Amino acid sequence: MIDESLKLLRELRYDSGLFSAAKKNVKTGYDKAWIRDNIYCTFGLESYDNEDIVKTFQALLDIFLKYEYKINYAIKHKPVHAYEYIHARYNPLTFQEYNEEWGNKQNDAVGAFLFKIAELIDKDLKVIRNMNDLRIIQKLVFYLESIEYWHDKDNGIWEENEEVHASSIGACLAGLKAISKHVYVPLSLIKNGEKALNKLLPRESETKDADLALLSLIYPFNIMNKKQAMQVLENIEKNLAREKGVIRYLGDKYYNLNGLEAEWCFGFPWLAIIYKELGIMNKYYYYLQKSFECLTENYEMPELYFGNTDIYNENTPLGWGQSLLIVAVDRN
Repeated sequence: MIDESLKLLRELRYDSGLFSAAKKNVKTGYDKAWIRDNIYCTFGLESYDNEDIVKTFQALLDIFLKYEYKINYAIKHKPVHAYEYIHARYNPLTFQEYNEEWGNKQNDAVGAFLFKIAELIDKDLKVIRNMNDLRIIQKLVFYLESIEYWHDKDNGIWEENEEVHASSIGACLAGLKAISKHVYVPLSLIKNGEKALNKLLPRESETKDADLALLSLIYPFNIMNKKQAMQVLENIEKNLAREKGVIRYLGDKYYNLNGLEAEWCFGFPWLAIIYKELGIMNKYYYYLQKSFECLTENYEMPELYFGNTDIYNENTPLGWGQSLLIVAVDRN
């Protein structure tokens, strides 16, 4: 299982070190590199290939350096239009951003980057090459300050409606806390984030109560207290868990079939990882088994199944999901 999943995950990598979101030949646009997806893809490699992880994060650093002028402008002038924000998707070979409208305001991706690169530095991995890398990391902190991430309306993990998302605030807060050991982080950025997050939880946003995105605040970010985490888990399991996966939120229209929300496979390994870390082993094994039941005959984890069917979509395997599966099995 691990060997097959590692092979599938590595097949999504380009020579640059960046991952495509799904197979490189898909027609859905998932051959592109998302900042967030690349970060999550590295989780599955951590026990096996630190060199590849370093290469991915140095490629992400190079993206930020390529658009340093844009980050500089956003620091000096609080972004108003979506195109002024750090974009979510890039050409995995040229690092060129895609300019079409796509819900590119995804603050959680910047927070996730800061969080994970801080972890890599803490592990003494040679991810920082020179002062240019440290400079751009510092500027990402100032960028989050400029956009006032704690109440900035972004498109969130699901790239949809602009509103204040708990998952975005939490990712930024976790990233700022983690990176504060290595660059300067104003204390006010932490305090503002904590206040805003605690006010919003256990909801994801004004329009969404239970939301699959909130799992990120338990793993990997560990930014909620135990009471908040258990409330989020209860809401998700009660309202969103389905036979082939976890729907993102009630009323989700993405790949909706006959009024039924799509069932996202990576929800199961995500829940398995969390329950293993909480020491609730019966639920860990339950969701691990549910994860296995989602796989294709080639051990691929699809992005999703159409609601209440055995039909999965073209974005198979989804790199992010395949990576979480590896982490979940590793916990076994």
